[in-house]
Amino acid sequence: MNIQDKNFSVIKLDLPTLLQSAAKIRDDMWGKEITYSRKVFIPLTNMCRDTCSYCTFVKHPSKPEARILTPEQVLFMAKQGEAHGCKEVLFSLGEKPELRYPEAKKKLALLGYNKMTSYLRDMCELILNKTSLLPHVNAGTLSNQEIDELKPVSASMGMMLETITRLSKKGGPHYACPDKTPIQRLRTLSRVGKKKVPFTTGLLIGIGETFEERIEALEEINKIHAKYGNIQEVIIQNFRKKPDIKMANHPEPTLEVMLRTIAAARIILNPEISLQAPPNLSDRHIKYIQAGINDWGGISPVTIDFINPEHAWPDIEKLRISCIKAGYKLNERLTVYPKYIKSSKRFLNTVISEKIEKILQDNVIQKSNSKESVKC
Repeated sequence: MNIQDKNFSVIKLDLPTLLQSAAKIRDDMWGKEITYSRKVFIPLTNMCRDTCSYCTFVKHPSKPEARILTPEQVLFMAKQGEAHGCKEVLFSLGEKPELRYPEAKKKLALLGYNKMTSYLRDMCELILNKTSLLPHVNAGTLSNQEIDELKPVSASMGMMLETITRLSKKGGPHYACPDKTPIQRLRTLSRVGKKKVPFTTGLLIGIGETFEERIEALEEINKIHAKYGNIQEVIIQNFRKKPDIKMANHPEPTLEVMLRTIAAARIILNPEISLQAPPNLSDRHIKYIQAGINDWGGISPVTIDFINPEHAWPDIEKLRISCIKAGYKLNERLTVYPKYIKSSKRFLNTVISEKIEKILQDNVIQKSNSKESVKC
């Protein structure tokens, strides 16, 4: 099926047929297994030079809640995660606040740095040296130099594409957000592809884009993966209203919209790209499985979802029961997928590869439906 045929299918097919097609693609590639990563979520800074209309994570530097975590705080949180069986540190942070706000630049300088990405790099190295955990970084748009700085100390990286539409125009949710212009997001996806970084990206659904525009964004992701082979997972994330955001009265995407988008993603994307939906932003777990996901992303037993703090992570055992009811097993995975572990010389720094090997030696490699996967 060529891309034009896929486009016609996802736009014209009725929902039951679309879901059935997506589920078959998922089963053929991933078997009867749904995975997740056990992580500790570390919000390195909640300051950002972007001011997205749907974001509650970002705090203006003048606010008392605005902060940059110290190395001691980072290590304390990481050790908590390690004690609870986590394998991944998810570093999430606002994009380049020091380029917009003197207050943010001053806070960073007090720690001895002039760039947030340089501080992030050293915090990743701290995690590698002082814990058994693997760093995954969500630092937003990155230059070639920044990618070169971060790749040796991170197992994987991520940045949501979100959308490639006109939402950066005046009145849109990305207005006056320099890092959210589609061309900047796509440039970062191409840069990390050229540099062979195992990468996560995805769409944010319900912020003003059309279904056809979602299809266009998925096509762009798939083109980049076809060229570089480094997109290990794509997230389909639903917008959620919050009282303290500009979009507090904006409608959330319906169940049908989410199911149709998830199924479309599974049909359009290369089947080897893992497809996930956040399990704490909806209680539609079985429905999402039926739409074609094979992964729940990161779930933390010790830290909240700092991006969506009002939505608690699901209890892992309850999520396991939901998967069983849908006819699937729930298994833990690492932040780096097996394909990239097996091709580690191309995708991973030696230090990262050795740490992964140690984790795997201490745990179990399992084969599920002839697809090799990591079970921790």
